Amino acid sequence: MAISVGVFDHMDSGGRAPHEIYEDRLKLIETYDTAGFYGYHVAEHHQTSLGIAPSPGVFLAAAAARTTRIKLGPLVYIVPTYPPLRLIEEICMLDHISKGRYQFGMGRGVSPFETAFHGVSHLEAAAMYKEAIEIVLKGLTSETLTYRGEYWRYTDVPMVMKPYQKPHPPLWYGVSRVESVQVPAENKVNIVVNAPRTVAKQINTAYMEAYRKKHGAEGNPFMGMVRHVFVADTDAEARKLAAGAYRKWKLSHVELWRRFGADNKLWPEELDEAIAKDASFVGSPETVLNFIKGAMEESGCNYMVGRFCFGDLDYATTKRSVDLFIKEVLPKLKG
Repeated sequence: MAISVGVFDHMDSGGRAPHEIYEDRLKLIETYDTAGFYGYHVAEHHQTSLGIAPSPGVFLAAAAARTTRIKLGPLVYIVPTYPPLRLIEEICMLDHISKGRYQFGMGRGVSPFETAFHGVSHLEAAAMYKEAIEIVLKGLTSETLTYRGEYWRYTDVPMVMKPYQKPHPPLWYGVSRVESVQVPAENKVNIVVNAPRTVAKQINTAYMEAYRKKHGAEGNPFMGMVRHVFVADTDAEARKLAAGAYRKWKLSHVELWRRFGADNKLWPEELDEAIAKDASFVGSPETVLNFIKGAMEESGCNYMVGRFCFGDLDYATTKRSVDLFIKEVLPKLKG
């Protein structure tokens, strides 16, 4: 089975200046584009060093100007923090700037602290997300927008901006539970999972059952698996180079949670544990290739989404890892 490959980027600061990270990431995206990666997906986070691209659309516009083929999009917009009407216009702009390469992910936000900073109660975020999704999809496909909801209301708003792709750019959603697959499956929303391959298999099976029940044989949606990916000449060298950077990333991941006396247990504390628990693919080209092939086959995923740059990895170290992946791993996944 041919496996598509993409990139997921938290854009964590690693203690470096934002302007330096932006330029290094843009150079890496140029490399992904030239190599034939399918997509680049950037996370949205606020008031934390986990994400220094809090306005994904701004960074993606820059990425669109530096690339020609790779798909670009947020994974995900934290929808409850946006006025839906402004979000519709931003989606249309980015879809045209990229000439139809834009893909957008939408979610309610994983961190209650980040949404609270923006005046959104975590208790209301799910309801706001559901309402906002209805508004955005209606606005992207209508001549005028009229909507009466609990959180937003619009009356005969002219939809002057239209998306480049029809009826709208492809949709993406992060899924962590089997119970969450019904809505994305019924609406042809591509999914990604962070879960171990055994859990991912349950999610993918339920998702495809719901998808085929609704749409029959029409279409082949993406089912993505997100993992840290780092490649070096040997397993020992890869682990040595990636261990500290992984730890730095993990600390940024739980930064706000620990500040408020909570924690986020999604990812292990140390790289060795992450590798052992199927959360990171780190090693020689052969090791990483076997990790990916095994995970894709067992889970049923068809899209490998790698965190290729994380923590305080510098550009040169990351570029060498990515180049090894492109030379030694990518052709065997595509073939």
